[in-house]
Amino acid sequence: MAVALPVLAVAVVYAAWRGYRARAVAVVLAMAAVPVLVMPLKLWIDRPGPLTAESGYYPSGHTATAMVAYCGAALLLRPCTGRAGRGWAMPVAVVLSAATGIGLVLRGYHWPLDVLGSWLLCGMLLALLVAALRWIDNRRAAGSGTDAP
Repeated sequence: MAVALPVLAVAVVYAAWRGYRARAVAVVLAMAAVPVLVMPLKLWIDRPGPLTAESGYYPSGHTATAMVAYCGAALLLRPCTGRAGRGWAMPVAVVLSAATGIGLVLRGYHWPLDVLGSWLLCGMLLALLVAALRWIDNRRAAGSGTDAP
């Protein structure tokens, strides 16, 4: 979270500065949805961690935060980058998200299923974000949106 959230913050500020305010708001709302989705599941499932008897480890909030922050930043900056940026931004975001989850498992902070659950949950959240961004882009292309640079 110490890296993923600042990366997202920089992307949001840059996109808003470039005139993509509606896209930036959509990504911020997706990021805000992470704790809203993760925390009730942690309380309901009440799963202990691998190194502790404390509960609340499923799904992994750190994995969810990293995935939405990195992939959200890549999606947000897609119209701001040239052709070259479109080719590497999402693969880098996926690698960073995967590395975060795998690192948490290897360090013993989470079970593999905790990370997999977060990836699946946030995959659905990112699919909704992609749909929202397409809708925003379509409104923008039609000239009816106020999200013009």
